[in-house]
Amino acid sequence: MSRITSIDISYHRLPLDPPFKASWDGRARNHFDATIVRVRDDEGREGIGSGDLMKGFEGHEDLFIGQDPRHLERHYEVLSHINFHYGRCWPMDLALWDLSGKITGEPVWRMLGGRSDRVRLYASSGVLRDPSAMADQAERYVGEGFPAMKVRFSSSSGGRSGWRDDVKALEAIRARVGTKLELMVDCNQGWRMPWDTTLAWTFKDALSVAKELEKLDIYWMEEPLFRSDRKGMKALKEATSVRIAGGEMTRELYEFRDIIEERAFDVIQPDVALVGGITGCRRLVYQAREAGVMFTPHSWTNGIGVLANAHLTAGAGDAPFLEYPYDNPEWSEARRDYPMVSSLKHSHGWLELGNVPGLGVVLDEERLKATRIG
Repeated sequence: MSRITSIDISYHRLPLDPPFKASWDGRARNHFDATIVRVRDDEGREGIGSGDLMKGFEGHEDLFIGQDPRHLERHYEVLSHINFHYGRCWPMDLALWDLSGKITGEPVWRMLGGRSDRVRLYASSGVLRDPSAMADQAERYVGEGFPAMKVRFSSSSGGRSGWRDDVKALEAIRARVGTKLELMVDCNQGWRMPWDTTLAWTFKDALSVAKELEKLDIYWMEEPLFRSDRKGMKALKEATSVRIAGGEMTRELYEFRDIIEERAFDVIQPDVALVGGITGCRRLVYQAREAGVMFTPHSWTNGIGVLANAHLTAGAGDAPFLEYPYDNPEWSEARRDYPMVSSLKHSHGWLELGNVPGLGVVLDEERLKATRIG
């Protein structure tokens, strides 16, 4: 029987030159940080996870050392209690799934149910561009085979004058590529950086935007209200034909349970690297399916997080698209996936997961050594 013998957590920082100016952040980003979690067993195998900072995990290693890594439900309960007292330590869950796959010789997608070995992707842009440049980017996505694209609206610190200007970018995309792409919009009203104290849209603000998005046949409208306003989200969902999506930073699974039971959103977007891990989020897959709610994860972390969300989506879910953070040149696959030997590469808008045991992560040890900060 396999036993956990060690857990190692390291922190890494990739300098970004030129900086990345994310639409949701008023400050240009000069570096990109990654947390790497390694769980080893007594036969020398190693499971790898990445995501949140693992704050509060230190001092709790003894709750896992000596345990069978395949006891995933047991480990999930422990991590949920750490989450209650301290921070989000869900990268540990990802590492345990990766290790369990290596022990059993199976890819995680097959361990989760084996519905598929690949996922369809949507290109998730992160940079605010003028309408012509946004249309250029959309045209490139079409050329690469993506079926869908997500456009970020100006957040309160985003740099454009307001949502009417954002709509002009959508109009330019439609004029350029027509219906070759499904279009999603991230309104960024549920997201705030620590220093950003601007109020979110009101319901009437969001409804005005939704009416414009209906004219452009937008597939979904993401986080159009403050993150706690479930009643407003449900009212907006009922007032517009545009799907309402959200939940990427929701911290507890029971909050998603309530969202699903209330049919407050059309689309829920938990990220296994940030909430619940694979073990917790697979519960949501089944709950959402039975309620007629779409489950398609947020995945704006790094390639390890993309892979973990992809395995859950392919193995147990039935989402039409999975988020693929990709916005050249500012947010390239090479920047996103720097902890790995090889960047993930889509194939005509698909991510193929293959039959490699576990998550299929291969770390670039030299790069990690060079970028280590803790």
